[in-house]
Amino acid sequence: MSENKRDLSISMARATVLAIFLAIPLIVIQFSLFVSLYGEKGTEPTWGVMPLIVVIILGIIVHELIHGVTWMIAGRKDLSAIKFGFQWKTITPYAHLKEPIEINAYRMGAFMPGLVLGILVYILSLLLADGNLFWFSLIHTSAAGGDFLILWLIRGVKAGSLVEDHPTNAGCYVLEG
Repeated sequence: MSENKRDLSISMARATVLAIFLAIPLIVIQFSLFVSLYGEKGTEPTWGVMPLIVVIILGIIVHELIHGVTWMIAGRKDLSAIKFGFQWKTITPYAHLKEPIEINAYRMGAFMPGLVLGILVYILSLLLADGNLFWFSLIHTSAAGGDFLILWLIRGVKAGSLVEDHPTNAGCYVLEG
């Protein structure tokens, strides 16, 4: 039986542009809610700019590790099945699966960094009225825009389907046949 691959991916450059447009409404909603609760003064980070930048960069590394760890756990994959890197052309860090995985495990891996570093940290920033956490969450919810875009691209793929992470684009191949 031959295996066909249905391509559900877009170029990294296009994904980056679309992710920015996707992030704008998320930023507006998050910013508006936080400011309505705590005022503009509440959004001021107390760590200072440089420590905040360092924490955000470390968060980007953790974002990719969360992809990999989630795929390892949900997809029952070894660390050797995950490649971590940085695409300089589009200034994009990545975690890449080198083996096929079940679609729901792929979805979980795509969603978890945005949930953990973006949404949950944002909720924590609201509960604690913390401007540092607010900016961290705002950046990382936005950074997950590409992941949310991938989830949109694969929304119609049936549970149980095997997918293969695209080696250069954002998204995957659905293995059929």
